[in-house]
Amino acid sequence: MKQFFYAAVLVSVLLAGEVVAEEVRIRQLEAVQLYTQDELLALIRTNSHLRRVQDDDCQLVRDIEARADIMKLPAYQFLWGDMLAYAVCVPRDIERGWQLMQDAAAQGLPEGLEQVGRYYHIGRFVQPDAEKAIVYLREAAALGNLAATIRLAEILLGDHGSPRDYEQVYRLLHHSVTADSATHQKISQLLRQFEQRMPERVVQRARRPVS
Repeated sequence: MKQFFYAAVLVSVLLAGEVVAEEVRIRQLEAVQLYTQDELLALIRTNSHLRRVQDDDCQLVRDIEARADIMKLPAYQFLWGDMLAYAVCVPRDIERGWQLMQDAAAQGLPEGLEQVGRYYHIGRFVQPDAEKAIVYLREAAALGNLAATIRLAEILLGDHGSPRDYEQVYRLLHHSVTADSATHQKISQLLRQFEQRMPERVVQRARRPVS
């Protein structure tokens, strides 16, 4: 009789433990909130968006996919495309991932334009193509993406593209704002290199306040 009683108590304890564990798991799931637009864009800018999805234990995959494929939100299209391309929480599908990243860029997402341009520049997922990189980076730079402006400047100074772009890129760099000292130093170096290639009158014109 005592053995039966102890066995019953043990079963009750085990069941209670499973209930508690399930409640903890549910609370953990509820604690992971879908990223806001601003939060996701900040993650993409720092290239930490894939790490964040992994740190969240891949719990938001279905929500991300729905916002990319059904709602067609450009930030989520880029995130979902990158996840597919790098096989983060999902099976690898580079072709589909690349298409989604291009869809995000086509909607004018500066972060998407910058990263697609970067991928063309370094040859990630596609063959290196400086001219295509310039097209995407130029548009991202015009929308105020500093990373795109810096990379575009480096490509132009590497003798790709047209010198006709020098003035506009110089203007964007000269009027850019950054709190990062390394980035500030990099911009100063690029400006000096442009100044060696540009007539003084063009440099002065590019330095004029943006109206």
